Amino acid sequence: MMVDAALAQVGKNLSEAMRILGDGQMEPDAGTESRRFSRTSIPGPLQGDGQDVTTILHLVHHLIHEEEDEEEGKDKPSQAMQNVGEQGHMALLGHSLAAYISVLDRERLRKLTTRILSDTTLWLCRIFRYENGSAYFHEDDRDGLVKVCRLAINARYEEYTTEGYAVLSSTQPVIYQSASCRPGLGQHLCSQLGLPLSSLCTVPCNTIFGSQHQMDVALLDKLIKEDIEAGKLPLLLIANAGTPGAGHTDKLGRLKELCDQHSMWLHVEGVNLATLALAQVTSAVMAATRCDSMTLTPGRWLGLPAVTAVTLYRHEDPALSLAAGLTSSQPVEKLRALPLWLSLQHLGHNGIIEKIRHAAALSQQLLLKLKSVACIRTSDGPEKEISLIEALKMVEEEPNSPVVLFKFSQELCAGSSGGSVDGFCAGEKEVLDTFNRWLGDQLAQLVPSSGVDVVELDDEGTCVRFSPLLTAAVLGTQQEDVDELVQKLLELVPMMSSTMNLRQDFREETHRRAALLTYIEELSWPGLGAVRYESQAEGLDESRRKEEVKKINNELLTKLQELDTDIIFSTGPEFVTEEDCIFVGMVTDDIDVSELVETISALGTDIEESGRLLENMTERVRKGILEAELQLQRASEEKLIEEGMLRQLPLVGSVLNWFSPVESSIKGRTFNLAAGSLDSTDVTYSTKVQAGRTPLQETPTLTSKRLSGQRLFRRPGAGYDSMSETSSIGPADETSREEGTTVSTNIHPSMSQPETLGQAASDVRPPNIPGTPEQAEAEEERQPEGQEVDLSGR
Repeated sequence: MMVDAALAQVGKNLSEAMRILGDGQMEPDAGTESRRFSRTSIPGPLQGDGQDVTTILHLVHHLIHEEEDEEEGKDKPSQAMQNVGEQGHMALLGHSLAAYISVLDRERLRKLTTRILSDTTLWLCRIFRYENGSAYFHEDDRDGLVKVCRLAINARYEEYTTEGYAVLSSTQPVIYQSASCRPGLGQHLCSQLGLPLSSLCTVPCNTIFGSQHQMDVALLDKLIKEDIEAGKLPLLLIANAGTPGAGHTDKLGRLKELCDQHSMWLHVEGVNLATLALAQVTSAVMAATRCDSMTLTPGRWLGLPAVTAVTLYRHEDPALSLAAGLTSSQPVEKLRALPLWLSLQHLGHNGIIEKIRHAAALSQQLLLKLKSVACIRTSDGPEKEISLIEALKMVEEEPNSPVVLFKFSQELCAGSSGGSVDGFCAGEKEVLDTFNRWLGDQLAQLVPSSGVDVVELDDEGTCVRFSPLLTAAVLGTQQEDVDELVQKLLELVPMMSSTMNLRQDFREETHRRAALLTYIEELSWPGLGAVRYESQAEGLDESRRKEEVKKINNELLTKLQELDTDIIFSTGPEFVTEEDCIFVGMVTDDIDVSELVETISALGTDIEESGRLLENMTERVRKGILEAELQLQRASEEKLIEEGMLRQLPLVGSVLNWFSPVESSIKGRTFNLAAGSLDSTDVTYSTKVQAGRTPLQETPTLTSKRLSGQRLFRRPGAGYDSMSETSSIGPADETSREEGTTVSTNIHPSMSQPETLGQAASDVRPPNIPGTPEQAEAEEERQPEGQEVDLSGR
């Protein structure tokens, strides 16, 4: 079979371009040449001599992967591009062939485009059970609705083709859409058609019976009758076979009957339309085959890049279809179907069905596994834990919907772990939305191939959505990815439950230390809570106090982040209502909240006291030196008076001192940094103990028992094997371990009090953290031999 050389060259050029543009597929010498494609040179002047195809493709490759190269230099993870499979290669080849085919002679082009359009229309109508339909291929998935609405206007207003919008002034058309429709769809429709927003009527969803995402049919009937009585014309109804958020299907059968009753056009869109290709289709979705038009997105369902959306419609008058823009006499416009025509042939009927069946099986697999996950609600039905299948049957909804919604619900596991649930209801919905938003983000990061995302629903709040029909073909989602998704969910849910239960305890413990800590009510933080250490300094103005609080909390955050614990401390989200706060992340159920709060307050106090000591040190030393100089001068004068003038003479004084020595009355002085006073050194030199020094008491917070390897803030015996009854650690071993891990603050008996205070200022250690013997030995080596300042002048 002869193959056109030009066609073969098109395929060869596309393969070469895909190889060059692929990630990591650049030639070795192209890496050095691509360095000249810097951000500063784009845009730049057009080169006069032009460039070859390879150079241009290398430039495109650099522009695509430029940010990834920068992130690699910063050790940041980069997102890999979508892996374009063989069927995707066919779709891309269709765009190249469309450019080649467009240069054929007019008659050959007409025959070829007619064949491509008729084949694609026939295949889609048979696959999705839409008999005797026509197809309109469009880039914007909303454009098909605009065209069929214009077709409905031409059909209902006979004088519209000649009189235009003047005929609409006497009888205003009304377009009805569900409250669960895509945001902005109705406004876009009115904008493109030149209709006022008063022509758009949003029908509320069910509030008592049925799904809260389904259109209220009884209320729609009432609204239609009211508009007819007001002299308006009901024109078109937009229904959903899979709402954008929850994936629910409207009662299409009843809506079709209502539209036939009032001669309205029924248009259906949604992801559930893909299930029409399966062997078993529910009656709720099967009713879509009777609608006047439907919009399909096979590119997203089948993982085909750059493939147009398709609107299937039924209408007998081709002239009106041409006037509405659904058909075109230009053969080039019919080439939009070429990429889809090639891809459908490459996949085949069985390949298309298998992709859709695989996506539906993934959703059912996840639903089945979610039944056994505690604290997870899969539907907005009853207050008890039920599966989505049971809930959808109760509301006459689609049991085989490929969209799975689930969310964390504290009500289902309020008593599953320790802590207090009383009082956590304040802002409960906002907190639960925050937690579920965090859950969705974590699952998307941990299992990126699952394609889960976060949706905001009016009644349910924030939910995690799994829609494999929109993501599985693109990401290559398999059953192993669903198993991994459930496994990660089982790891995250207990931590979320314990954190939610302990939030109230954390709030109460913080309020008990209101003099030091302030609890920050930040509903947008997915964690235990937020606190701020308040400065205890007095006499500071507002600006100085804010600076002091910011300085202390920044240092406190650094100290907390250095602790040996699983808890994450951070500055919180990017936009917060309060500043200079410390945000505590997710915790497990074995966390001792009181110990955690006590550590935060104790560290903050130590940081503030050490900072205050350093600030006062300079002033104290300056005053001490001045006082020491005065006392030394006074002592010298007293010595002169006591010894007499003769002893001051060089020769006479030596002879007198030889025969009649005199003891000096000048006393040594030591400067007390803590008290800022001068003391005599008599007692120091005689007993080696500074006068007035009291033995320091051991810090109670440093003597708590903690087994080796146990992390901070964990309650003894909570999830720790060494604390069980069969533990090999006996009472004697525990005593010796306690002695070995307890740091005594009275290591040096001869250490002066200022020395000890200076050590405390420089070595801030959190409570309940026993220092190791190596740390104590290092502290001994750092201590100077004499901290006392001898001002005797000897």
